Amino acid sequence: MDQPMLKPAEEAPQALLTADDVHAAARRIGGAVVRTPTLYSRTLSGIAGADIWLKFENLQFTASYKERGALNAMLQLDGDRASRGVIAASAGNHAQGLSYHGTRLGIPVTIVMPRTTPMVKVMQTESVGGTVVLEGETFDEAYAHARRLEIELGLTFVHPFDDPHVAAGQGTVALEMLEDVPEIDTLAIPVGGGGLASGMGTIARAIRPDVRLVGVEAELFPSMYNLLKHESLPVGGDTLAEGIAVAEPGKFTSRVLGGLLDDFVLASEAELESSVALLLQIEKTVVEGAGAAGLAAVLAHRALFAGRKVGIVLTGGNIDTRLLANVLLRDLARSGRLARLRIHLQDRAGALYKVAKLFHEHNVNIIEVWHQRIFTHLPAKGLVTDIECEARDREQLEALVGALREAGYQVSQVEAN
Repeated sequence: MDQPMLKPAEEAPQALLTADDVHAAARRIGGAVVRTPTLYSRTLSGIAGADIWLKFENLQFTASYKERGALNAMLQLDGDRASRGVIAASAGNHAQGLSYHGTRLGIPVTIVMPRTTPMVKVMQTESVGGTVVLEGETFDEAYAHARRLEIELGLTFVHPFDDPHVAAGQGTVALEMLEDVPEIDTLAIPVGGGGLASGMGTIARAIRPDVRLVGVEAELFPSMYNLLKHESLPVGGDTLAEGIAVAEPGKFTSRVLGGLLDDFVLASEAELESSVALLLQIEKTVVEGAGAAGLAAVLAHRALFAGRKVGIVLTGGNIDTRLLANVLLRDLARSGRLARLRIHLQDRAGALYKVAKLFHEHNVNIIEVWHQRIFTHLPAKGLVTDIECEARDREQLEALVGALREAGYQVSQVEAN
């Protein structure tokens, strides 16, 4: 086994997360969260050149593994603290997990969100019993307000990741995976604040000391990557993987991960989008951007995983349907099955008919057509036509483009990002 990336003994936390903590969490939350399946993917294994097992945490009631840590933390409250309630700052899966299980246990839950939070996330949290307080324009402002309310109202703050109880609950994901599939020798684990990776890494290393642990962060938010690899890559941007878009990694979790991870990789937005699309097309399962990060890492860094038995957690399935539609269409465009061709024509009767005939001859379906006569650099008798079309594959599309050019048309393809 390779040595962990970092092992700064002088920085080791006083109370490390232990395998016993994860086993205790499993006993505590057993029966209250879904024991999700870990299934072998024959098709993805063939694509990746590695044996791929998927853990379907998107099948939890709130569609995320976050329930595990939230529940484990709440079950360790004494009667007085439980009756007063808990508070958190979150606009995502932690908010829903905490609210759902808090309501089920009779523990009042307050969630502070920025005023800019989409209303659908507010409604989702309220629908499972949480009380939402909107405060501040940014997450940092909402977080600061939550810490003030914690003191003013005597509530217990439950951090989404930088808490040993939360991390232990998240670790039960790996415990179940290795109980179900003991031959797994590598885990590709999404990392945001580090709670999931800390818990999973701790129990996996205890069960199988030679297991290879690879952390995965979104390329736009390499905060933990920067810390552990001593890099200074820019942090920020509009990432599909908002579930792991953390600007400041956890202090507790970063110390734990420094002694656990064997490697750390980044996933680009295109790789995340492609993995979301693949999981829907191949496994018929919906995941959010962060939920696809493990698969994105395996497909983007094939040499790191080649020939290994890899466990991947599909961490959550909460993705906006419109965003999912955009991701799927963009993936079709990248694969060459969907395209927009820009063709220069003469503005005369029958010009479009002749072009459409070539589409018909190559069995490429026309979806939409746009004519542009005014805002163009062409002469007055010329026009630009954009044709959005659907092909069987990239080869069929390229054959059409070749035929158009042979017929004398100037053709270019409007590229997807």
